[in-house]
Amino acid sequence: MSYRRIGVNPISGALGAEIDGVDLSRPLDNEVFAEVHQALLDHLVIFFRDQAISPDQHVAFARRFGEIDLRPFVRPLELEVLPDHPEVLDVVKEPGETLNFGGVWHHDVSYREKPNLGSVLIARESPTHGGDTMFANQYLAYQTLSDGMKTLLGSLTAVHSSIRGYDGDRLASLYGVRKDDLDEDSVKRSIAKAETTQAEHPVVRTHPETRKKCLFVNRSYTMRFSGWTDEESRPLLAQLFTHSVKPEFTCRFRWRAGSVAMWDNRAAMHYALNDYRGQRRVMHRVAIHGDRPF
Repeated sequence: MSYRRIGVNPISGALGAEIDGVDLSRPLDNEVFAEVHQALLDHLVIFFRDQAISPDQHVAFARRFGEIDLRPFVRPLELEVLPDHPEVLDVVKEPGETLNFGGVWHHDVSYREKPNLGSVLIARESPTHGGDTMFANQYLAYQTLSDGMKTLLGSLTAVHSSIRGYDGDRLASLYGVRKDDLDEDSVKRSIAKAETTQAEHPVVRTHPETRKKCLFVNRSYTMRFSGWTDEESRPLLAQLFTHSVKPEFTCRFRWRAGSVAMWDNRAAMHYALNDYRGQRRVMHRVAIHGDRPF
């Protein structure tokens, strides 16, 4: 579409656009919000630079898209919400910590019956280098499959579970680090908080607004295909995990303090790079409830 009230500047051929002409510290009128909403649907992840917004303003912007998720299920790190702002998750990585929050390709909380619609994330303190976030377009992941694979996957559902985030072996495997490099406190906290949430979703879901089909499996939470064993599921899932994040499906965003990103969790995956050990990073996240995939 053509945008009259905002500037929309794509950052890659696959997805992602920076938005100009929007001050998130001020309420957006309906026309401007409609264009921002459309930009999200068109580009799957949108970015705003140099935003000086309070937690209240952060929440107010996210709430325009839907009901706020007040129950962020967080693992494996011990993260807290802001005092007096239960909607805002305080995502802090200290210089001595080894694991980072979101450091594997995933759809947020896909183990729930109703995964998040999306999230709004702002950088409060960023490292001098590193700490970028990558995003992957799952429309493209689906569209580039063969017709035979589309037919097979269209008949399948998959089991998504939160269980993968608990013990040291799983954490090391998932995050691509040596078990000996995990800080012991993170593993202990993860095990102590262990609870299992599980849901089954179509492997190919239909976006409720665009009505386009996209792949909906992820390395973090998808365990197996429904009615299949783990052993039977493993080869095809591994192929899909690799296919879904091919470089030509992705974009990469460089953070600085005051940068805001909002992504459509229904059709995009994301991955927070953990390449800034020895530096501090502080992010605030507000998540938005979604619907049951179909």
